[in-house]
Amino acid sequence: MSSKAKIGLIGAGWWATANHLPVLVERDDIELASVCRLGADSLQQVKDRFDFTHATEDYRELLETPDLKGVVVASPHTLHYEHALAALKKGLHVLCEKPLTTRGSEARELVTEAERQGVELMVPYGWHYSEFIQHAKRQMDKGAIGEIEFVMCHMASPIRSLLEGKQFLSTGGGAGENMFEPGADTWADPEIAGGGYALAQMSHSAGLAYWLTNLEADSVSALISSPTSKVELYDSFSVKFKNGAIGSFSGAGALPDNQQFQLDVRVFGSEGVMTVDCDRARLEILRHDGNNFDMKLEPDAGAYFGGGPTANFADIVSGKTKTNWVPGWAGMRAIEMIDAAYRSVESGNTEAV
Repeated sequence: MSSKAKIGLIGAGWWATANHLPVLVERDDIELASVCRLGADSLQQVKDRFDFTHATEDYRELLETPDLKGVVVASPHTLHYEHALAALKKGLHVLCEKPLTTRGSEARELVTEAERQGVELMVPYGWHYSEFIQHAKRQMDKGAIGEIEFVMCHMASPIRSLLEGKQFLSTGGGAGENMFEPGADTWADPEIAGGGYALAQMSHSAGLAYWLTNLEADSVSALISSPTSKVELYDSFSVKFKNGAIGSFSGAGALPDNQQFQLDVRVFGSEGVMTVDCDRARLEILRHDGNNFDMKLEPDAGAYFGGGPTANFADIVSGKTKTNWVPGWAGMRAIEMIDAAYRSVESGNTEAV
């Protein structure tokens, strides 16, 4: 019997083949046991390139693989819930791409099922693997700024063409080269994507903010704008949290092509404020008592590390660690907010989570 831990992949498209598989194929403790995607020719290409033992167009067949330990879910957004839940019910560790789901109730069910099964549910947030982000998390958990009173979270990305359904040039961040181009419908068709910039990108930034703060959204009032696309390019959310704090989450999918992502989280508390800035690589704590902190960082310290979550997942599946830097509950809280925000846009009212 092989000593390697078996992993399956559901949804072998652009990002999975450019990021997850180049990491996993280099691991000597992981067996790429089965891969699933639609399209027989493309499926065979993936099987051959990454030396999978088995390939299928039916994810249910993949989940019957003997001794399977974990599954990466990288299918279109609206299929994440179905695929991840089926894998969790088999007692498998799951790395589910962003957004975790498109509905808050579905995200809660995934987190509950993972807890019931005693397995890890992970959402691949690459920024969580930056040293200064992990330091920021430790400081927040220690209460570095006191009781949280206000959160500002902003993200912007060079993905306008992707959300418009046009040819998209990847801006990097993955672990390998592109094997496939992003499917336009997956991102630009509202029925398939489930939404626009909020699901496609703010699921990253909101996941980071909720992970850093441990807050939970209580209600959301939102505005979105879609000037040149069927899905929204711009988002503006006003949030009330369960602890009484309030916050502002914004997103813009229209940076010029090949520009670096913007991601800025500022958390104001009773004792000070923490600034986490990824594009300008800054971690700063300003306290009312003058006991300030400014971490010395290299200019590229805030670069997105797409391979981090994949390597972390492989370590968990193979038993090398129990530390999950990208827990499912952070992705759940992001989706709870985004779901309420979309409902707010439809109703014109503040919506409860």
